[in-house]
Amino acid sequence: MTPLRVGQIGGRKLQQIDLQPDAAQRQEIAQMLGLDALRKFRFHGELRPLGKSDWELVGVMGATVVQPCAITLAPVTSRIDERVTRRFLADLPEPDAHEIEMPEDDSIEALGQVIDISAIALEALTLALPAFPRAENANLSEQGHLEQTPPGAHPLPHQTHKPFAGLADLKAKLERAEEDTPKSSE
Repeated sequence: MTPLRVGQIGGRKLQQIDLQPDAAQRQEIAQMLGLDALRKFRFHGELRPLGKSDWELVGVMGATVVQPCAITLAPVTSRIDERVTRRFLADLPEPDAHEIEMPEDDSIEALGQVIDISAIALEALTLALPAFPRAENANLSEQGHLEQTPPGAHPLPHQTHKPFAGLADLKAKLERAEEDTPKSSE
């Protein structure tokens, strides 16, 4: 969806929004976000005037995403439904400090010359994605470790999970070999 130019939004009237990317656009979004697939994606809502010059966007972002499992890399399908609210204020003061505190109300933005609903919908999707999607059969072991064992296979012994455990033995062998090697006099 092309960003809406604030000066061209007709007569401060309510605007219906229905954003539904086609398959090629969803594939591009999936690639950009590191998803295996973006099966469905829709943002619908209203952009309505607030007072004399401000605007409010209220909508719902819905998506069906496929991500690799954080443990097994198997595909994990998740359904996401998020309510999205943004208020665009014309008289929002610009911060003048080098360090800026995050405001308590993160739905407020300065009103610029455009309102980019596509960017808002993508931001909502990005923030709602599961951070560590997990396949059903990827569980914690009794010791609290993440483990994945294919059906019918036995888990690896606990010692296998410690790849650096043998380094102390190797270091000791190398030191002994150095001590046993006759040193040449220079």
